[in-house]
Amino acid sequence: MKAKHLFILIAIASFTGVTSVGFAQRVSYLKPQPRVLSLIRQNFADADKQYKVMDGKLALGQFPRSYNQAIDKFITSNSSWWCSGFYSGTLLNIYEQNHDAALLADANRSLDSLAREQYNTHTHDLGFMMYASFGNAYRLNPKPAYKQILVNSAKSLSTRFNPKVGCIKSWDARPSDFLVIIDNMMNLELLFWATRETGDSSFYKIAVTHANTTMKNHYRTDYSSYHVINYNPETGVVQQRKTAQGFSDESAWARGQVWGLYGFTVMYRETHNKKYLEQAMHIAKFILGNPHLPADKVPYWDFNASNIPNALRDASAAAIMASALLELCRYADRADAITYFNTAQSIIQKLSSPEYKAAPGTNGGFILKHSVGHFPQKSEVDVPLTYADYYFVEAMKRYKQFSTR
Repeated sequence: MKAKHLFILIAIASFTGVTSVGFAQRVSYLKPQPRVLSLIRQNFADADKQYKVMDGKLALGQFPRSYNQAIDKFITSNSSWWCSGFYSGTLLNIYEQNHDAALLADANRSLDSLAREQYNTHTHDLGFMMYASFGNAYRLNPKPAYKQILVNSAKSLSTRFNPKVGCIKSWDARPSDFLVIIDNMMNLELLFWATRETGDSSFYKIAVTHANTTMKNHYRTDYSSYHVINYNPETGVVQQRKTAQGFSDESAWARGQVWGLYGFTVMYRETHNKKYLEQAMHIAKFILGNPHLPADKVPYWDFNASNIPNALRDASAAAIMASALLELCRYADRADAITYFNTAQSIIQKLSSPEYKAAPGTNGGFILKHSVGHFPQKSEVDVPLTYADYYFVEAMKRYKQFSTR
């Protein structure tokens, strides 16, 4: 094995908690601040309380989606909604920190209701739904039943791959359209896991092919991303580029940019192919160097929104970005790594402030306020969102890992 690949594998092993040797050598200069670690400890204590509040609002088979403070309405989904897996994933990650058995029991009930989605072939979001949930469950408790659910989920996701296009289909549409969204980069991690666990390389090949096609067609010359590419399903030719959830087709929808940042960072971790690291760093440069990125690093919902600086912020995009940067900094050179780490640290601090973090007992039980789902459709605008909580908790966990050496 080449030395650089061995080094990466050591770093990855550290990232997943297997060993701390390579991590200490690689990023010893990235030092968490005691006051931020103290904030995080308080955040996890408050998150425990919040998710007990949330559990009291949920009927069996329901999953939290959002909360409308104006009318005091707690909004739920069924298991087939693309966000259904974040609830149990967040519970498990909080449980891992606090060891509160009540949260584990809540997570297990949620998993029981979610298991049926392993056979769902009508969605590309099985990575979000099943890996965020059962992936964390299997990591903490490697039960054969969890493994089989994840393998079945990867098989279901793979049915949506079209080799002529070179992508996994995102949204079902008319037969002449094959729609792929940048969010789909987040579902590839499940496929890499499946290859590692089963030895079946077909999952790996699908993930790599999808990422390569996305890198070719989703990105502009400045490394901003379109949201949606419409391919011809018979030829793979691009028929349309658009940004459905952003300000305009040519705008940089904030959450779309950070989905790509996170996704291509995972691609580098899983393949050790430097082109994915370069792509992730180019995306980071676009985001962090953008003149419309606020000083506190919590993005406007779209980098090209017409009413900046009065445009709404998106806490979910900030949380995803922080989590992604806390992995990317492990693979970058020293100067970039420090920038990524410090940016993530600033985001965690800002999201921990009363401006974004809800007081215990409020906000429907959600941790964070002020996320934006689909602004053009006036759906989930300036509200808490389940995935904002998930990636905030993940970012805090990743930050804490830098202090365990």
